[in-house]
Amino acid sequence: MMSEFGIPTRATGAVGAPPDPMPGDRVVRVEHIMGTAIRIELADGYGREELISDVFAWFREVDARFSLFRPDSEMSRVARGELRESDAHPDIREVIDDCEAVWVKSGGAFDIRNHRPDGLLDPTGLVKGWSVDRAGSMMLASGAADWSLNAGGDILVRGSPRTGDAWRIGIQHPRQRDAVAAVVIGTDLAVATSGNYERGEHIVDPYRAALSDDLLSVTVVGPRLALADAYATAAFSMAGQAAAWIASQPDYEGIVITASDRVILTEGMEAYLDR
Repeated sequence: MMSEFGIPTRATGAVGAPPDPMPGDRVVRVEHIMGTAIRIELADGYGREELISDVFAWFREVDARFSLFRPDSEMSRVARGELRESDAHPDIREVIDDCEAVWVKSGGAFDIRNHRPDGLLDPTGLVKGWSVDRAGSMMLASGAADWSLNAGGDILVRGSPRTGDAWRIGIQHPRQRDAVAAVVIGTDLAVATSGNYERGEHIVDPYRAALSDDLLSVTVVGPRLALADAYATAAFSMAGQAAAWIASQPDYEGIVITASDRVILTEGMEAYLDR
């Protein structure tokens, strides 16, 4: 079962506004890596500067290994056929394997081998979420319990910003840059959104070999950001089948906004929304 309604509009000021934490508790740091802004927020971050530096170092390592804008990166060399996948770093092989698994689940809608107009292998639709999941594991292993990782709008949260509170995550309104279409709330979840409004038209429908234009955006919520990220990208190219396909994926829910401004929710999505 899914529900539909017109696209809502909410001011961005309504998002992410829990009570101010006590001085010294909350730590926020932002760096520009992987072509986007990465924001780390720790509700219990006092004294964890080394952890934050380690996490940003991890993202720089991912960028150096996977960036297709760097001709010397391993991913670029694999894409050009200069380096065999079997000889690449284990992280490269892991990401490609995860991408292939989503390709199967999506019936070919998520296709890293035919995603780009130039035909080069491109795991961008999963690797950012995968890197954030790995960063989250670093945070948990260090004992950090209450934090948010935001990589260009794809977000992983654990715990709460303050004891008893939930994280509030605004979903960008696809037509109005100063507004949100919905607010997702939760304590342990991943949220990823795909759409052509943020980076221009870049998501290709592999069935039509053309840019997807039937939808404005797809947001997926679930436990892993790698899969939420990949599922959102896959669903975006599915047009009218997007919501139904997301609903068929265990533990994941979604919001689909069509080009005609209809908002379609999977059945379990209501539980995550701040109404």
